[in-house]
Amino acid sequence: MFGQSILSLVIWVPILAGVAVLATGSDRNAALARWVALAGALLGFIVAIPLVTGFDTGTSAMQFVEKAAWIPAFNIHYHLGVDGISMPLILLNSFITVLVVIAGWQVIQDKVAQYMAAFLIMSGLINGVFASLDGILFYVFFEGMLIPLYLIVGVWGGPNRVYAAFKFFLYTLLGSLLMLVSMIYLYFQSGGSFDIQTWHTTTLGMTAQTLMFFAFLLAFGVKVPMWPVHTWLPDAHVEAPTGGSVVLAAVTLKVGAYGFLRFILPILPDASAEYAWFVIALSLIAVAYIGLVALAQSDMKKLIAYSSIAHMGFVTLGFFMFSPLGVEGGLVQMISHGFVSAALFLCIGVMYDRLHSRQIKDYGGLVNRMPLFAAFFMLFAMANAGLPATSGFVGEFMVIMAAAKVNFWFAFVAATTLILGAAYTLWMYKRVVFGEVTNPRVEELSDINAREILLLGVLAVCVLAMGLYPRPLTDVMHVSVVDLLAHVAQSKLP
Repeated sequence: MFGQSILSLVIWVPILAGVAVLATGSDRNAALARWVALAGALLGFIVAIPLVTGFDTGTSAMQFVEKAAWIPAFNIHYHLGVDGISMPLILLNSFITVLVVIAGWQVIQDKVAQYMAAFLIMSGLINGVFASLDGILFYVFFEGMLIPLYLIVGVWGGPNRVYAAFKFFLYTLLGSLLMLVSMIYLYFQSGGSFDIQTWHTTTLGMTAQTLMFFAFLLAFGVKVPMWPVHTWLPDAHVEAPTGGSVVLAAVTLKVGAYGFLRFILPILPDASAEYAWFVIALSLIAVAYIGLVALAQSDMKKLIAYSSIAHMGFVTLGFFMFSPLGVEGGLVQMISHGFVSAALFLCIGVMYDRLHSRQIKDYGGLVNRMPLFAAFFMLFAMANAGLPATSGFVGEFMVIMAAAKVNFWFAFVAATTLILGAAYTLWMYKRVVFGEVTNPRVEELSDINAREILLLGVLAVCVLAMGLYPRPLTDVMHVSVVDLLAHVAQSKLP
């Protein structure tokens, strides 16, 4: 019945569900708002399932394509489609949205409807980013998703939430404006088209490619975020509520990385090859230097935020190895980081809800009072450190292998994350979980409840399943990645 409109449903069901949640009114109807939000999030995930069951892994062509005239005067279309690169990201986003709604079930007591609606609307807008095949449509969704996240941080965040929200918005908006200028230039160079696939075949001179490369690099690099435009992320994470941190780390960072594969590599292949060394250098700095910065953190949220920057450095490093192993490794790392970072921020949220502190020094001996929580927390900490048989190992190993084929020293520096990741993650875990209980407030803590077990249990299954058998994911993306790299290898110089 909805076979031709699956992507529209994936985008608009969460958005309309968010509007329905807002319609429940004030906090007197908070319970109703929660249930409507949960129903909307589950429905949003359910309508995304046919993207998996009906996906053809044997072709690199766009699937589930929808196209309709939107602004005919400028040849702008409502044009949607997914391939093996974008489809898993839509599924990840829809899945994480369900978890975020459940995570905020009891914690959020003020402006509940607005909180839940912001996540649902943002979920639909992010799906729109991953499904857009029209440049202007992509830009609208790309900018639109900033608004709910800005509100989530600015309204439900910590004491410095306004500063963090403003800094986040300012950084991302600056890069986006440069991207818009590049899109307008592409419109004229492609004969008056905003079709992204048409841009892939547009011939551009090296000067134009170079200028647009750095414009797009700033736009998407801020979102990843890459060093040195990463400073907004720790502030945003520290101030954001738990749900905001989960979505920020698990999904919105992936939008920036996705832009590399949809715009920079296929549209600007010669500039990408010419300046690959620059992106590789920034990626290796993120992997090594930011890992050292994470070691110095005393706030658990800030530590995991810096950890995210280091892990996303692997993603951009893999993309610029220009090999199927490297690009697929980067994509696997994106999905894995979505699960692991979401789980770690939820774990920190569990502790914060009980003790109202994120400082490592305020804990210690947690295993004595919360043994079940400590077991889940250990699994996710090990995954963050890249332990084999967890999802955290697979993508990093693939990228290191790809880097070793290009340059041994690239692989050597990248591999330091396995050491640094273990150092800062296990250092935090040891201080928080093991030892004697020294804080009387920790002595009073209770173990996780059924809702928290559900959240952490589902993510634990995902982390282990992907770590033990990642092939279903790599099979989905393989043909699309090979086709992308074959396209990149063809020069676009006139």
